[in-house]
Amino acid sequence: MSIPIPSRQLFIDGDWKAPVLNKRIPIINPSTEQIIGDIPAATKEDVVLAVAAAKAALSRNKGADWASASGAVRARYLRAIAAKVTEKKPKLAKLEAIDCGKPLDEAAWDIDDVAGCFEFYADLAEKLDSKQKTPVSLPMDTFKSYVLKEPIGVVGLITPWNYPLLMATWKVAPSLAAGCAAILKPSELASVTCLELGQICKEVGLPPGVLNILTGLGPEAGAPLAVHPDVDKIAFTGSSATGSKIMTAAAQLVKPVSLELGGKSPIIVFEDVDLDKAAEWAIFGCFWTNGQICSATSRLIVHESIATEFLNRIVKWIKNIKISDPLEEGCRLGPVVSEGQYEKVLKFISNAKSEGATILTGGSRPEHLKKGFFVEPTVITDVTTSMQIWREEVFGPVLCVKTFSTEEEAIDLANDTVYGLGSAVISNDLERCERITKAFKAGIVWINCSQPCFTQAPWGGVKRSGFGRELGEWGLDNYLSVKQVTQYISDEPWGWYQSPSKL
Repeated sequence: MSIPIPSRQLFIDGDWKAPVLNKRIPIINPSTEQIIGDIPAATKEDVVLAVAAAKAALSRNKGADWASASGAVRARYLRAIAAKVTEKKPKLAKLEAIDCGKPLDEAAWDIDDVAGCFEFYADLAEKLDSKQKTPVSLPMDTFKSYVLKEPIGVVGLITPWNYPLLMATWKVAPSLAAGCAAILKPSELASVTCLELGQICKEVGLPPGVLNILTGLGPEAGAPLAVHPDVDKIAFTGSSATGSKIMTAAAQLVKPVSLELGGKSPIIVFEDVDLDKAAEWAIFGCFWTNGQICSATSRLIVHESIATEFLNRIVKWIKNIKISDPLEEGCRLGPVVSEGQYEKVLKFISNAKSEGATILTGGSRPEHLKKGFFVEPTVITDVTTSMQIWREEVFGPVLCVKTFSTEEEAIDLANDTVYGLGSAVISNDLERCERITKAFKAGIVWINCSQPCFTQAPWGGVKRSGFGRELGEWGLDNYLSVKQVTQYISDEPWGWYQSPSKL
């Protein structure tokens, strides 16, 4: 059953504030194509206010309220946020499913992960206290040295629509744990739960300005955030094209960025596998989250000796996927997020056909769904490496297939991409899996599975999939600056210059 969408303003300096220009953006339910509410549309004027609030939060009480407070103090707020997220899980999960189209069961799983992520970084915030003044071993006993880890400052966090609250949390939780003040700019296509995070911050009494939330369009809100001189770092998850623009803008101020961008990840299936187990992982790796995953293993590379039978199994598994409104019980594939994304996915499929590929299954709107941005799970064969479908990220439920005969050929096909986020290998030969793992040019490797993600493990890519790592201790390091402190401890003068008293 659907629930009403809360009407919110921008969250700035600990309170709800209408956009300076009073602009709003409609929220469209991707399952029904109906307008179900609206969100505030921030512009550069609101960015100025949010950055000022964040900057003031760091300097308030000479930093004692947040930036220089103990990690234990910040951890208490993070744990309070986690508890509120858990308390509100049923509502948040439904809002997520309605807003971005992902199945309710997936959305509920995401909300559990949100709470877990805040808890994890609360633990790391506490441990940060004991890691301060870590000694550095020096070759001279006349000096001693240690390291301080300090918050990098005001950070801009720009996040995508496929995991609205979870991807925001991957950035918000570690940045707050580090002692930064943040401005979160979620995607205009799915912002509802991110605004609810603002309400949660009000309820737990998070100090004003520590987290500010600006919904709005990328050019109007995201771009001014990236170039603001008082923003000390930008962390971005989204398309490679937008990531490149952010990197270019940040370069003008020598501003650090971390980027988690697109992907066209491979999954290699060898001939020694259990076909049904491998088939389920292959479709999960591409069709989870309605196929809208940056790490989707959307290029299936299968051994030629099992290809026909394996693809038959995949088609049977796909026919069993329930495609429906995300709130329906048992839904396993909902709509893509917007009309624009729907048209883009169908265009990719159309182009593949015109280039000579074969649509083995799917390829259009499900017959039983007349409304909504639904695309059938699609498998495309007879693909060549020059085709658009092999080279470009679709961000929809589309799997393309090639066969191989040797391990070397499989590796070459897997690495035949400008991206390098995820990769997967399925085989019962674990020595082979180790060889493939080392050969993959990617930031993440899955063995005998695809897509598992844990807060404790690093996440990020190579090549045009970006740089920097989120999650785990690496995620906290993203928001910390390292300061070297060295002290001269000898009672003797330095003695490099001749003393005037001895002349």
